[in-house]
Amino acid sequence: MKDLHIKAYAKINLSLDVISKREDGYHNLNMIMQQIDIYDELTLIESNDIIVECDNIKIPTDSRNLVYKAWKAITTKYSLEKGVRIIINKNIPVAAGLAGGSSDAAAVLKGLNKLWQLGISDQELMNIGIEIGADVPYCISGGTMQAEGIGEKLTKLDSYKGKLVLIAKPDIDVSTAYVYGNLDLDKAQSNHPNIEKIKEYIRVNDIKSLSKHMGNTLESVTICKYPEINAIKQKMVEYGALGSLMSGSGPTVFGLFDNEKDLDNCYHKLKNTVKYVAKTVTI
Repeated sequence: MKDLHIKAYAKINLSLDVISKREDGYHNLNMIMQQIDIYDELTLIESNDIIVECDNIKIPTDSRNLVYKAWKAITTKYSLEKGVRIIINKNIPVAAGLAGGSSDAAAVLKGLNKLWQLGISDQELMNIGIEIGADVPYCISGGTMQAEGIGEKLTKLDSYKGKLVLIAKPDIDVSTAYVYGNLDLDKAQSNHPNIEKIKEYIRVNDIKSLSKHMGNTLESVTICKYPEINAIKQKMVEYGALGSLMSGSGPTVFGLFDNEKDLDNCYHKLKNTVKYVAKTVTI
């Protein structure tokens, strides 16, 4: 019986701009996506049926789970009558804006391609992935990327690996559908980041300028409903972060640092809120 062990890495948004609402209900986005070294661990084992197991009781293990959808998508597209047992060891916080579910789905697409020796290109996997979730194509490619459209148009940027990050996940769950459903782009003008500037700061490795110019249009909704998110952002900067931002639709907040002394100071000052110390990675 064949099995395969894979890591599914979380992401943060170094910036996220919502450009417009589409006729299909989705939004056109312009984002800078970056992987961090927090990851779920997945084991894929050949089976006669589809079985999903997870050590976190909050995670559904039926057809609602994105890993189930990934199995379904790849077996349907290629007319495969194959099962798999998927065991998820969950480390990425749930409903946090860190793409945990999307990263798991991407890992399963890549894993099944390897386990079953299908020879599918990454681009084709990304084409399958966009039908599962907007962040799945990025999670297949990983690294430092600009993502446009609904997330499927990816442009590789200079690697931004090795940067120090603190991750704070408040004890609240945020609905992505709620955030986008309540977004008023006319009222969110001050939250629009300059993505081209961010790309240039990445290119020249200017973490201080990048940290000060990060932005997330979705903060205008999530922070309004959960003001504690803004309080965490302010405290991170007060205690040594070069800059702080909400990731995705929230509620996770991250801070960027250029030295371990400031990171350690902030970590100890916010140890009841900060959940993870991480680094940016390129896989």
